[in-house]
Amino acid sequence: MRSLVLIAAVALAGCTQSATRYPSLLPRAAESQSLDEPVRPVPVATPDAALDKKIAELTAQLDGVATAFNAGAQDAEAKIAVARGLPEGSERWLDAQAALSTLDTLRAPVLTVLSDLEELAIERGTAGLPPYPALDAAVARAEALSTTQQDRSGALEAALAGA
Repeated sequence: MRSLVLIAAVALAGCTQSATRYPSLLPRAAESQSLDEPVRPVPVATPDAALDKKIAELTAQLDGVATAFNAGAQDAEAKIAVARGLPEGSERWLDAQAALSTLDTLRAPVLTVLSDLEELAIERGTAGLPPYPALDAAVARAEALSTTQQDRSGALEAALAGA
């Protein structure tokens, strides 16, 4: 019993503090630590001649595709103007439909070039390389051209339908 009292007295002595000692009000290390994201330097892409060559080739293809599409769109516009108001199935209406079909065929290469450009960007990202400004600009240009062509084709289809 005496040893039990002695153990209890030692245990209670560890829980008491002197009346003159108070906890510090200074900030703790964890309280002064910033939770902001660390500032990381923005990686800069180094020039890549091989990539620049591929981008130039694909951009040249975009130019050719855009020229072909614009010529096809002008042809379709002329045929739609002639077919407007004519009944479906008439010879002029079928000519306009064929021109629209050709126009859709002319749109496909833009999507192929856009896919190739996006694949180059994905490969860079997978390799852990920073974005390449010329590649990003080419992708944006191909996307804009695709959207423009899609809108123009849709407008021509609506015009033939009489909307």
